[in-house]
Amino acid sequence: MPSISVGSLGEYIREQREQAEVSLRQLARTAGVSNPYLSQVERGLKRPSAEILQQIAQGLRISVETLYVRAGLLEQRDGERVPTVSAAVAADLELTQRQKRVLLDVYEAFRRENAAAAATAAGGHPDTTGPTAAPTRKRTESTTARKD
Repeated sequence: MPSISVGSLGEYIREQREQAEVSLRQLARTAGVSNPYLSQVERGLKRPSAEILQQIAQGLRISVETLYVRAGLLEQRDGERVPTVSAAVAADLELTQRQKRVLLDVYEAFRRENAAAAATAAGGHPDTTGPTAAPTRKRTESTTARKD
């Protein structure tokens, strides 16, 4: 496994936070850590656990895999693209925070829809209770013949 540069990980987290226009306090609250701890992570003084990295990624709305690769917890595999769509959207300086959230919500909805379609094609049963489940309509057709 590659060696970790805690400083570069912290710098990356700070860059992502600043690009997302999220304050240190906001991210600390979202990630469930203290302000001083997050500050130490950003300055390269602390190495966050995988769980904390996941919470930070969620707070920044970026790919947790990207943070894991940066932290040395995962190796980037040949052919895989890092950063992911989520990271690219988060890094775009021309989008507002609201626009980024909407794009990522739509992206995730498409992924869930495709996963449900793949499960159906494979003979499984898609999750019909999630937010992308199609609404069911009650069909009400007249059973009497229409006379002209």
